[in-house]
Amino acid sequence: MSRIDGRGNADLRDIKFTRNWLDNAEGSVLVEFGATRVLCVASFTPGVPRWLKDTGKGWVTSEYAMLPRATHTRSDRESVKGKLGGRTQEISRLVGRSLRSIVNMKELGENTIVIDCDVLQADGGTRTAAITGAYVALADAISWAKEKGHINAKSQPLADSVSAISVGIIDGIPMLDLCYEEDVRADTDMNVVCSGNGKFIEVQGTAEGQPFDRALLDSLLDLAVSGCAELTKLQRQVLGL
Repeated sequence: MSRIDGRGNADLRDIKFTRNWLDNAEGSVLVEFGATRVLCVASFTPGVPRWLKDTGKGWVTSEYAMLPRATHTRSDRESVKGKLGGRTQEISRLVGRSLRSIVNMKELGENTIVIDCDVLQADGGTRTAAITGAYVALADAISWAKEKGHINAKSQPLADSVSAISVGIIDGIPMLDLCYEEDVRADTDMNVVCSGNGKFIEVQGTAEGQPFDRALLDSLLDLAVSGCAELTKLQRQVLGL
C-alpha cells in the first residue's frame, strides 16, 4: 500500500536529533520525526521532593506542552486558560513514567532531573518523539552532572535506554510511525514504549473503528519493537555510545 510520503509500511519517517540545542540547559535535544519537532530539555537540580528526602534516591519527572502554533490553527496557551488539559497531563505522566523505568534512582542519588518536552510542530507522534528525545536529553544531563561532581563518576543511573513509536492499522494494513493524516484515519491507533533491550514499558492501543484481533495486535507489536530497535540505534549513534 502506497503511503502519503512514499514510505513502506514498516519504515520510520526521517529521524533527526540535534543535541545541545540550548546553551543554558544541562541537556537538550531537538528531535524530529518527519515534520514533527519536539524540543526536549533536561534540567538538573541537587535535592529531591520532600517525600524523597533522606532516602538516598533521586527523582526524574517530565512536563509536556504544545506551542500555540504547533498545529495548523493557533490554540491558546494552557497557562492562560488557568489549567492543564487532560491530554497534556496524560502525556506528561507518560513521559515521566517511561524515563523512570530505566533509571536507577539510588545511583542517581538525591538529585532531581526535570525534562520539559515542548512540541514546536505537530504532525503525529508527538508523545513518541518526546519520549525518544527526552532520553537523549536525560543522558546528557547525567553526563553533565558526573563531570561537575554532582553524581559519582562511577555510578550508573541509566539501566537502559528508552524509545517510543506509533503504529496503526489503516485499511486493514499495519503501519509504522503514523503522520497526522494517517493517524486521523487509522482503524486502530497504538503507541508503544520499549526499553533498549526490547522489553515493553507501556502499550496504549485503541480500536478507533473496527475491533482488532490477536493476530493484528501481534503484528502491531512486532512492528513497534522493530521501530524502537531502529530508534535505539539512532540514539546510541547520536550519543556516541
